Amino acid sequence: MQRIAIYPGSFDPVTLGHIDITKRGLKLFDRIIVTILINPGKKSLFTIDERLEMLNESMAGMDNIEFDTYDGLLVDYAHQRGAHAVLRGMRAVSDFEYEFQLALMNRKLNREVETVFFMTGLRWIFTSSSIIKEAARFGGDISDMVPPCVDKRIKAKFGI
Repeated sequence: MQRIAIYPGSFDPVTLGHIDITKRGLKLFDRIIVTILINPGKKSLFTIDERLEMLNESMAGMDNIEFDTYDGLLVDYAHQRGAHAVLRGMRAVSDFEYEFQLALMNRKLNREVETVFFMTGLRWIFTSSSIIKEAARFGGDISDMVPPCVDKRIKAKFGI
């Protein structure tokens, strides 16, 4: 039986922290399905298609990774895909309460799906897609926090 994990998120945009979590996750799982969870209530900078393109380009050459989108309950998606784990990265204690609540709800909805938390590498502890977008919007240098293809697209979005 293959050990499959779902790595969910908005990935708006994908960061080097996301890539770090994915690479480390591959040490524990046979396959990781990086999944953009569609949240119509959240305003995104990039379209779903743009985010999928950036994920594909950013993680090109990495084996045993798949990219997908899903609109619905994460545990339902995990069941459909034959995954028994959800991979989540946590940057700081402030992430813990929210992530813990999500993990408990997912556990209540489907006891077959476990949540595995990875502490973000120290290099990425302060980064988030939101903070990166805000810094870029005002001309900040984000080139060491995102893959080159993402840096280029963000600059194009903000006319930098």
